[in-house]
Amino acid sequence: MSDSELVERTPTGNKHLDEMMEGGPLNGSVTLVVGAPGTGKTCLGLEFISRGVEMGEPGLIVTFEHFPKKLLRDAASLGFDLQEMEREGKLRILFTSPEIFFEQAQTPGGLLDTMVQELGARRIFIDSISHLERLARDPVRLREVAFTFINALLRHGLTALVTQEDPDITGDMTAAQYGISYLVDAVIILRYVELDSSVSRAILVLKQRASSHDKSIREFRVTERGIVIGEPFADREGVLSGLPRRKEIDAFMEVFGKKARSAGKGEVD
Repeated sequence: MSDSELVERTPTGNKHLDEMMEGGPLNGSVTLVVGAPGTGKTCLGLEFISRGVEMGEPGLIVTFEHFPKKLLRDAASLGFDLQEMEREGKLRILFTSPEIFFEQAQTPGGLLDTMVQELGARRIFIDSISHLERLARDPVRLREVAFTFINALLRHGLTALVTQEDPDITGDMTAAQYGISYLVDAVIILRYVELDSSVSRAILVLKQRASSHDKSIREFRVTERGIVIGEPFADREGVLSGLPRRKEIDAFMEVFGKKARSAGKGEVD
């Protein structure tokens, strides 16, 4: 494999996310998306697969928790027609248990091998890897399961996006709490943020192996056109805690400016 092949990218198809990831995930890599329920993990995965199909890369969706009908509805709300992609032979959706999929992923000629070969799949979306916890209670054994699972994806050269549940809606974040983060190539964090008395969402590329990446925390929205990523929270700190505060210098300048304007008005009057 040439040096250029080692650094080739698989664009997510989301312009701003690709910019944050210096062009997108590396080919044949695994990206972990971590977030609390409702933060947009599944939506991000559906866009990753759908944009891939639009770019000529067939994809697989493996779900352990959502019925296919729900995924079709969710994708439609983002502007993607998964049914049409299935009819065109560019997409497969597999709703199964982690036990069955884990067994088949390790079996030569098993379900994963067959689906990848028949479809010519280039991408795969797994929702959610948290369900692997059903396969092992012991932390050491669980890491072995996760390692075997991820290697099965890499064996096929698939560029994978997998989700993982974060039990904390808000709160301080440490990379160590995400048990398989050391196994994957990139980690994307999604967070709820209370901002000006309303709830927003934040996105951060926490890690990207063998590549630089944007380290800013950005606001994002889930829209009928897919995921829309905005500007960084430039005037806030403590964003990942869920309760961001204005930076001290910005808060000082805001108050100082108001006082100066008030004083100026007083002199005129």
